[in-house]
Amino acid sequence: MRRDVVRGAVVVVLAAAVLTGCGEEKNPGASAAPSRPVEPSSASGGGAAAAKAGGAVGSAGSACALPATFDLAAKWKPKAVAAEAGDSPLAGLTKQGPFALSCEIDAKPAGNIGFLRAWTDTATSGTPRAALESFVGADKTARKAAYAEIKAGSLPAAEVVYETYSKVMDTAKQERALAVVTPQGTLVLHLGGMDTEEHQEMLPAYELAKSSLKVTR
Repeated sequence: MRRDVVRGAVVVVLAAAVLTGCGEEKNPGASAAPSRPVEPSSASGGGAAAAKAGGAVGSAGSACALPATFDLAAKWKPKAVAAEAGDSPLAGLTKQGPFALSCEIDAKPAGNIGFLRAWTDTATSGTPRAALESFVGADKTARKAAYAEIKAGSLPAAEVVYETYSKVMDTAKQERALAVVTPQGTLVLHLGGMDTEEHQEMLPAYELAKSSLKVTR
């Protein structure tokens, strides 16, 4: 119960921060809560139990058409995201660097607060590492990024674990993302979360998606 109350308070504060401006200046201030260094994962969720598959997304006819397909954890709900007009106050929430937010996979039906988000770009060349660096570099609150070259399913990929810092909350939280480049475009798969604890709890769903990635046919 205590944790639910704390989460509710954090969500209200974060919502207020979004309404007053999405971009935050990077602030490595000494008052921020210290965090341990993290590394991109090479196995499922740092020992977390494997997620049970509950469908897939990415192919034509699925909830979101994407350059690559992947499995969804049970009860996670995908929803396509429509592009916002350039003059819309929400436009900044659906663009990050060259990437457009194409799909949100909601963890709430599975009991967590957060999303697995698929971001896409039309580029069919370049390296996954360069794509991922452009994605993270477009977030002014990102810091302490650790990159690695990996395999996502059978695809060459790059993965990053990093922190984002909130001036409003004066704290940092862990995030991670991976990128693949396919003949249909470039895909960045990003896992955030309300806080680092929530992020860690959702890792099995991210690892399931990562291990099942395939080029959309």
